[in-house]
Amino acid sequence: MGLGAQMLAWHPEWCAELAANDFFVVRYDNRDVGLSTHLHDAPPPDFVAAWAGDFSSASYRLEDMTEDAVGLLDALGVDRAHVVGASLGGMIAQTMAITHPERVRSLTSIMSTPWVGIGSPTPEARAALLAPAPRNRAEAIERAVRNQRVLGSPGYPMDEAWIREVAGQAYDRGFDPLGVARQQLAIWASGDRTEALAHVTAPALVIHGDADPLIQLPGGQATAAALPDAELLVIPGMGHNLPRAVWPTLVAAISRLADRAEAHHR
Repeated sequence: MGLGAQMLAWHPEWCAELAANDFFVVRYDNRDVGLSTHLHDAPPPDFVAAWAGDFSSASYRLEDMTEDAVGLLDALGVDRAHVVGASLGGMIAQTMAITHPERVRSLTSIMSTPWVGIGSPTPEARAALLAPAPRNRAEAIERAVRNQRVLGSPGYPMDEAWIREVAGQAYDRGFDPLGVARQQLAIWASGDRTEALAHVTAPALVIHGDADPLIQLPGGQATAAALPDAELLVIPGMGHNLPRAVWPTLVAAISRLADRAEAHHR
């Protein structure tokens, strides 16, 4: 999932809809969030230096996070997968398609970008992203609600009860603001994937909302344009989340992509 987001952000009912379409669904916590390994002994990220082009304080890059995903496939005995990622997860999925093409049956990149300089956030979204870390569980829940009011989908109702529930669960499973900062620096340090995406062999689906304020639509358009075999699906009124009302559309599109991938690999 996205920056700082745990696997909880993949709604269980969304996963159930995918499973009902014959997918074996695997979700997991990226490093530095939730129940996965946290690099507590790593040096603190230096964003001032990073802004000047010095990424030496980055503890890892997206390539390392990709190796985590590949290692999970190895542990599960999965040779090749239909890889789906959203936001930061979309960047990891793109990187896997670049560095491990033999493991990617199809690629679905949701509300993501090939480079942080494409589809940059609105001032309001940037302010939400850079707000001070919450000091306790109650503040973490309220911040999650505030962020969704800024980043979410103006064309669809906000499920505030679920946001509060997941934010509380996420805090209990692993609250680590420095871990989120390390993930952010990994994104910055990993550079532009545009040229490398031109060599991806897997069929791809790029999903983006036309109202996304955090990674704006040009990020999705650039991703689709860079990939040799990609469909771009733009969802009207969708922001930087996955509203329940669009799940059937997304599941159907991912299923069509899987069918196309099976034909591609015959």
